[in-house]
Amino acid sequence: MSDGSRGRDGSDGSDESDGTDNRRDRPVRLRDGNRTTRLGDRIERRALTGLAAATVAVLALVFYYPVGTVLVESVVVDGAVTLGVFADLLRDPFYFGELARLFAGESPLAVVRGLLGADRRLGIVGFTAYQAALSTIASVALGLPAAYLLARFEFPGRRTLRSLTIVPFVLPSIMVAVGYVATFGRNGTLNAVLGAVGLGPVDLMFTLEAIVIAHAFYNAPLVARVTTAAWESVDAGAVETARSLGASPARAFLHVVAPQVYPAVLMGAALTFVFTFGTFPIVLALGGFELATVEVFVYRLARDLNYAEAAALAVVELVISLSVLGAYLRYEARHTVTSRGVRPLPRRPLLPSAPTAREVLPRLGLGVYGVVAALVFLAPLASMVLASVTGGDGGLTLEHYRFLLERQRTGAAFQVRPWPAVRNSLVFAAASALVALPMGVVVAVITTREYRGRKLVDAVAMAPFAVSGILVGLGLLRGLVFGVEVAGWRIAVAGSAAIVAAHAVAGYPFVVRTVAPGLESLDRSLIESARALGASRARVLRDVELPLVWPGVVAGAAFAVAISMGEFTATVVLATGADAYTMPIAIERFIGRRLGPATAMGVVLLVVTGVSFVVIERLGGEYDGI
Repeated sequence: MSDGSRGRDGSDGSDESDGTDNRRDRPVRLRDGNRTTRLGDRIERRALTGLAAATVAVLALVFYYPVGTVLVESVVVDGAVTLGVFADLLRDPFYFGELARLFAGESPLAVVRGLLGADRRLGIVGFTAYQAALSTIASVALGLPAAYLLARFEFPGRRTLRSLTIVPFVLPSIMVAVGYVATFGRNGTLNAVLGAVGLGPVDLMFTLEAIVIAHAFYNAPLVARVTTAAWESVDAGAVETARSLGASPARAFLHVVAPQVYPAVLMGAALTFVFTFGTFPIVLALGGFELATVEVFVYRLARDLNYAEAAALAVVELVISLSVLGAYLRYEARHTVTSRGVRPLPRRPLLPSAPTAREVLPRLGLGVYGVVAALVFLAPLASMVLASVTGGDGGLTLEHYRFLLERQRTGAAFQVRPWPAVRNSLVFAAASALVALPMGVVVAVITTREYRGRKLVDAVAMAPFAVSGILVGLGLLRGLVFGVEVAGWRIAVAGSAAIVAAHAVAGYPFVVRTVAPGLESLDRSLIESARALGASRARVLRDVELPLVWPGVVAGAAFAVAISMGEFTATVVLATGADAYTMPIAIERFIGRRLGPATAMGVVLLVVTGVSFVVIERLGGEYDGI
């Protein structure tokens, strides 16, 4: 009995008791583990929401609030709401030319007669639209042959050449303006070449032609890039069907290829018009106040402390730009062409072994185009580098670089010195990239998810594309820099912080546009498999999606850095002291006095920007971007 009792109470019994206790303990531990897992899942699920909220808060603070400040100042004068500033602006022939008579109550017929007359006045707004239209025509004329070359011909270096079409987006505009001064000025390389062949000098400086050519430098590659992509998505089967039904090559092009290509051409044209309507550094350097645009006068009015009129004029510019962009977006929504499942048109060799007579003419045309393109795209940069090492006698010299070193050593406190400008550019670029990169990634993630209102969110997030830097800079100056009253406390942001904010606003849309395509093209089965294995949505994003699009993330960082390096429009408004000057501001200060130091500083900016862009891209691997 005692043994049985021990058996029941001893080892066997204790084992049974331990098993019971283990079974009781195990559900407790599992519940604790599930509770921890669920807590982690909730935290991860809310992480993206929190990042999205933080991004919205940053955008509201550094973009929408400043822009809203400008809008308010245009209708609130001396504490009273009024549209008087707009009314005076619309009736002023200085701004609206002959159209001002229409706003003043004259008959439309009289206004039309005035516009058709020899002494018609365009006004500042009319001239801005006129030069933007000419720049758009020039950009399309230069961009279409490049798209035809890249989409229809195969040749060594084609992929490299296509990649180079993104270069103008990262070249500082003030640096390009210096290059154009060195090329087309009275003592520029163009006149040197013309003089060598016995032709007279040509002075294009401070002319509309110089502005239009410089705008084409920036925007023709944009037209080429979007048109090339559309051309490569044309279905070869549709063209072959048209040809088999008896259509000539020209008719097949007009009725099959062109309808799928011209929406992209219109998109490039619309973006070009918006960008050139809001132009600032190119006009300031190549046209001055004699050929001033709306953006230049907004800057001038703000500099003269006429903030109400500057705000009203900025609002007029914004309305026109958004109207053009909105009209295109409505057109695009009605003419969307899908490229899924198409077989692209085959490319022909650029230099066939035995070209026919019909093949020679297009290639000769492309050869002529190559000469024009070299003059527009390569000559300014080469001329800037050459002018930086050329003295007054035409010989090679380093005196311009020695001038920069001397200015650094002995320059007065109020003068622009090279090293602080380089240092500020690097610091501002790094800081703005740290802000723009997470913002851009979060917006890319949000805008690539399927939900109602996605297009609205995308449009709101991409608004900085359509809003000029002057408007953002003026809003930051009038809002955060001057200070805001909150609950009796005055909150002000230093000029340097405002510059970083403006640069981040300008750069983060490019992060979105480099990351979003990669996220949209990911294999959804990878995401579904990770979710099926228990990974939360946030963990899938962190461990699966972002590593796969990492080259795009790094490319976005490179764009953010390069754009910050070259940003001039908002910086010139916010850099009120020499301690906040950047390299583009230094170039603008030098170009007003001596071209040589300006070209030397431009080369320094080119090197620093190029090295920064290449180093960041190398860290992220290959990326066939925007």
